[in-house]
Amino acid sequence: MTTQFHPADAASLKDKVVVLTGGALGVGASLVRILHSAGAHIFFGDLLDEPGQALEKELSKDGKSRAKFVHCDVTQYLDNVRLFETAYAECGRIDHAIANAGLGEQGNMFDPELTPESVKEEPVKSVKVADVNLKGPLYFARLASVYLRQQSSQDGTSTDKSLTLVSSVAGFREDPGLYVYVASKHGVLGLMRSLRVYVQLPAKPNPIRTNAICPWMTRTRLVAGIESTWEAAGLPSNSAEDVARVIVGVLADGNLSGGTMYIEGGRAWNIEQGLLKTRREWLGERQEAELDRGTELMGGGGHWIENKTSQV
Repeated sequence: MTTQFHPADAASLKDKVVVLTGGALGVGASLVRILHSAGAHIFFGDLLDEPGQALEKELSKDGKSRAKFVHCDVTQYLDNVRLFETAYAECGRIDHAIANAGLGEQGNMFDPELTPESVKEEPVKSVKVADVNLKGPLYFARLASVYLRQQSSQDGTSTDKSLTLVSSVAGFREDPGLYVYVASKHGVLGLMRSLRVYVQLPAKPNPIRTNAICPWMTRTRLVAGIESTWEAAGLPSNSAEDVARVIVGVLADGNLSGGTMYIEGGRAWNIEQGLLKTRREWLGERQEAELDRGTELMGGGGHWIENKTSQV
């Protein structure tokens, strides 16, 4: 069984409208450049105004398609709203949305030097990682689920829509010392899994494909300081462009939904596909059948929120 993913050509993204976060540097900036070169209209948010504005200025010179920077702190709901509203106001539709912004581990949530006194201090820096990496995608996905399903074809036919959530290799395995980062990136995979069916189905005539991205070692600011050690060990790594090309391929592949793309050395594998196909091996036939029956019984989960609308 092969699960390797070969990215589709980006030509199909010409004139598509794409919203993404974390677009000023690294993988996000590579995404903006690749999508713009394919003729897509890009609206990208970031906290880093100077590089974001510089990238907008650089790409706007050719006048072929829009490339607009919007200041966006992904932990602030109204900043996310502004990003989507800007794209929708200028283009009248949004076709693809990518939650790319992320933050590496800050401080040591479980410092072995903590004492009964020092542990009383709130771990603000550590919690900020969870805010950026998980609360941000939750906000973003909520807005995307509405804006992506807005009618974009006058004749009422379905058009391709997608939501892509950037997680990490830390989203499906452990990494030493990255306590909050690992927990938050696991959460992103959980978000994708909870959305891949239950957001897609009600979104007719524009069903929303939802996928996740899990890059391994990628040469960006997040891994500053360990590149030389990694290279000396002969381990594979990705460039920002490698990861961006896979994400663009996920957008361009109109059939891919519910996938998790693990990226290593510039190549990608859909590990979700393998996980689902081997369930019976690691769970057992009876347990698999009962698990599926229980999921079917719960339906769309509407009973969980009956009479609880005030908690939105």
